[in-house]
Amino acid sequence: MLSWDEFDKPEETTAAAPGRMAAAQLASEDDAPSSVQDARAVSADDSDAVARAKAALDALDIQEGLDDLEGASARVQVGDKQMINARADLNQLVPFKYDWAWQKYLDGCANHWMPQEVNMTADIALWKSKDGLTEDERRIVKRNLGFFSTADSLVANNLVLAVYRLITNPECRQYILRQAFEEAIHTHAYQYCIESLGMDEGEIFNMYHEIPSVAKKASWGLKYTRSISDPTFTTGTVDTDKQFLRNLIAYYCVLEGVFFYCGFTQILSMGRRNKMTGTAEQFQYILRDESMHLNFGIDMINQIKIENPHLWDAAMKDEATQMILQGTQLEIEYARDTMPRGVLGMNAAMMEDYLKFIANRRLTQIGLPEQYAGASNPFPWMSEIMDLKKEKNFFETRVIEYQTGGALSWD
Repeated sequence: MLSWDEFDKPEETTAAAPGRMAAAQLASEDDAPSSVQDARAVSADDSDAVARAKAALDALDIQEGLDDLEGASARVQVGDKQMINARADLNQLVPFKYDWAWQKYLDGCANHWMPQEVNMTADIALWKSKDGLTEDERRIVKRNLGFFSTADSLVANNLVLAVYRLITNPECRQYILRQAFEEAIHTHAYQYCIESLGMDEGEIFNMYHEIPSVAKKASWGLKYTRSISDPTFTTGTVDTDKQFLRNLIAYYCVLEGVFFYCGFTQILSMGRRNKMTGTAEQFQYILRDESMHLNFGIDMINQIKIENPHLWDAAMKDEATQMILQGTQLEIEYARDTMPRGVLGMNAAMMEDYLKFIANRRLTQIGLPEQYAGASNPFPWMSEIMDLKKEKNFFETRVIEYQTGGALSWD
């Protein structure tokens, strides 16, 4: 029964009372049903190990566990949620604050695929054929499998060891878990291609150590994850928050947003010419996933900027611009290394124009001005590959709407 006397208490006291009462009830077993207390009693049939386990639970401090769950004393309100430095309980998924994050998680699950589903028979025959591919085409396949087989591992390590821990929003974390799994699928896909084609695995997997144009890209990304992957690193200050924001820009806007585009364009152009169609199909599905990763990362970056406008100062804007421009320059150099001559209806000059077009998009997506005036897209078919929904793909091997059965609509 309500008492008006309760409303005379300070607001803070009444708001916190339910949480403290719940904790007190959990911390005490005095009111537990007798059957629960009987279950804890040591019986003659209990082994020494069982008896010690029960005794250890008698000393369990439930409140200590509750204190580890930030915000556990009250139900989470939407306003409590933030992208970084939130105090709300991370174990409470709903209510959602960022519906877009949950939708991307659902979309990622719907677009599940596995490398073994792709037929590699034609690729194997072509690769083994003496006159099947030119040396320039073989160089492209090797270089890209060499870079990507390591790049997706770098992205996965950054997600698991750093980003997941530092993002303090549960629906975003849910998508990050899905992304990490997709990175594992991508690494699996590259390994599957390498194994199917009978390549020298030591040569391919060590390119990020041995081939300068590949090593530079890997080294550039690694420097942005080195400090924040330290288990003792935490956000919460302007300097550490900026450090984390740099990492997100490096991995989403540059690694996944620039570094992948030369290689994807080259392999997909090969598929359009009915060469290495299985490998190209794998890259097509990977590109779809990476496009979603990129959009998710940009949404996170922009949300952090909205919630922490003091981080997005002139110095940070200039640094972010420089990061994207540096990444673009490294990718241009990679294009020249992989295409010393014209091949597959493209050349290094066309790829440079395309990469500048991509860089302009990345800059504007996070609110920065374009830096390459007049850059255009010489490969409009790349956009079509990412945007297609239910049309038959150009490899004529399977329907590119690769949704799981539970997600398909039969309307």
